[in-house]
Amino acid sequence: MKITFLGTGVAIPQKGRVQSGLLMEIDEKKVLFDCGGGVLNRIFESGNSHTDINTIVLSHLHLDHVADVMCLLKANWLCDKFDSTIYGPSGTREWLDRLMDIYPYMKEKVSVDVVEVAPEEEFRLIDVCDVKCAAGIHSVPSLAYQVRSEDKTVVYSGDTEPCDDIMALAQGCDMLIHECSFPLEFEMTNHTTPDMLRPYIRNSGIRAVYLTHLYPHMQGYEEEALEYLKEEFEGEVHIPSDLMVVEI
Repeated sequence: MKITFLGTGVAIPQKGRVQSGLLMEIDEKKVLFDCGGGVLNRIFESGNSHTDINTIVLSHLHLDHVADVMCLLKANWLCDKFDSTIYGPSGTREWLDRLMDIYPYMKEKVSVDVVEVAPEEEFRLIDVCDVKCAAGIHSVPSLAYQVRSEDKTVVYSGDTEPCDDIMALAQGCDMLIHECSFPLEFEMTNHTTPDMLRPYIRNSGIRAVYLTHLYPHMQGYEEEALEYLKEEFEGEVHIPSDLMVVEI
């Protein structure tokens, strides 16, 4: 499996980080997880082709995770690619239908199959991997995804506080991609800080944790966050930059 971190930032602009998105390549098939503002250009900058992406998986419907979905669909149409599949939580179909109503010409140009999935649901994705969902703790319905292909397992948290359901998916996984929006001791709900996350990854058997969805508030506190987590976590801990590629 190859993971390309396309966007590791949030809705507030900051240098070097666009909004949320990552690309998983499994047996030469590519799946896009979230597609916030700036992600379409990051796909190009990463050396990938947007027309190779048939499948988009959305954690939730906040703008910094979906703003470039319509842009991607239009770019594909302009390059003679018309079919796509979007997986997402309850409400995804209504959200896309309303967008298509605003841009009616798109209805005539593209064919999008929307599959709504629910917490604890399992499904087969692109015929090469199995996916299981868990509910996050966020201000809107949000899903985390466990992706399993052969002997490799990756968990993507979406936006959430650390919670038992997501960590159950992550036990013993090769890679946990978990949001860490704010620095140590920052009082926050619906998102994660290092001190909120550390008790959950302790003794988890997770091989590596990658912290993403960083607010500008985290600038200057990255090393502090890494060192704090490493004090009680035996695996690797990283803060990826946009366009970082990791193979497992």
